Amino acid sequence: MISVVIPTLNAERTLAQTLAALVPAVVESVVQEAIVVDGGSTDGTRAVAEAAGTRLIEAGRGRGAQLEAGASAARGDWLLFLHADTVLDPGWVEEAQSFIARVESGRRGQAAASFRFALDDDGIMPRLIEFLVGMRCRLLALPYGDQGLLISRHLYRRLGGFRPLPLMEDVDLVRRLKRRELVMLKSRAVTSGERYRREGYLARSLRNLGCIVLYYLRVPPHVLARLYG
Repeated sequence: MISVVIPTLNAERTLAQTLAALVPAVVESVVQEAIVVDGGSTDGTRAVAEAAGTRLIEAGRGRGAQLEAGASAARGDWLLFLHADTVLDPGWVEEAQSFIARVESGRRGQAAASFRFALDDDGIMPRLIEFLVGMRCRLLALPYGDQGLLISRHLYRRLGGFRPLPLMEDVDLVRRLKRRELVMLKSRAVTSGERYRREGYLARSLRNLGCIVLYYLRVPPHVLARLYG
């Protein structure tokens, strides 16, 4: 039913947890394959992917190109795009199945779904960022890639798929959805807070905000990628 596509680049430390959260869905035959699309890792990422029994393919570095390569190789009728440092909460399988059933039965129109953003860290700042992300999704219908994206192959192709952008490939795709074509699920996608802890919560949040503002001002993605680092 679902092909999970995970782009990687030196994701050895987080990939195993991301894949482990998919095991219940594999057992229930909801996930039929997990595809790891590596962009040239120099650590043990590929060894982790192979040990977990995923389909491992290689693509040119750049998340947009990697995601599209994975989608092209996928066999499932539904695609779940997931970051390599994001772990889906228990219970996501049932909610995803319910969403898919509503779409396939015609009870609702074609749509994609994202999960609720969360960070695996304690304290005020992680909770504040989660709140602000929730507000962004409610007001702007704009989830980012670290919230996952569950979408039928039909709708994905109708939208034109991921473009080979070095940054903002997730925003670029979601913006092509109509508001009624995006559903926010209750299950959490728990993302590693390592980068926030390393760079500082405020500094990283401001940089993310700056990038999205510049994107809407039509600054080219390759320029944003250099600024983002």
